[in-house]
Amino acid sequence: MDIRRLRVPPLLTLLAVILSFAAVLLAAEGVYNFTLPSIDGEPTSLGHYKGKVILLVNVASRCGFTPQYSALESIYEKYKDQGFVMLGFPANNFGGQEPGTNAEIKNFCSTKYSVSFPMFAKVSVKGDDCTPLYQYLTKQANPSLTGDIKWNFTKFLVDRNGNVVARFESPVKPDSPEVTAAIEKYLKQ
Repeated sequence: MDIRRLRVPPLLTLLAVILSFAAVLLAAEGVYNFTLPSIDGEPTSLGHYKGKVILLVNVASRCGFTPQYSALESIYEKYKDQGFVMLGFPANNFGGQEPGTNAEIKNFCSTKYSVSFPMFAKVSVKGDDCTPLYQYLTKQANPSLTGDIKWNFTKFLVDRNGNVVARFESPVKPDSPEVTAAIEKYLKQ
């Protein structure tokens, strides 16, 4: 009997246990595990927002839903002092509606909509080049809320523990009773 064969199963078992433990830790941290460049190119860990209620939104400057920036800014201003943060992720996945550079996007958002909430560098929210954060949001975060992003301005609400607790599709306005009630619910927890 070859002794090397006897050692392989315990090593595989140990590896499986380690990988399972790592997966549990990753899931426990939710969105906090991700680091992305800000609109200015600075690496920004979403762990920086730990303990806050977060609304993540894929945005675009040339979309029929672009006027939602006003409502996004409005609810950010309304709730930011209560432990809420809005995070914008420009994406050019739908009809080429976010063709600009990060500098152009930042300028557009600040001059046209006075956006003051944190904005990130342009990402991909679907397809082979989908950023890991959006892979997590659409495939792993919460089985009842997963599925491909269908269009710009899809919104994901994250509780204070980093768990995705709600998803709102593009037509749902950020200041709608549905969204604001969900934000208020999780701010109270």
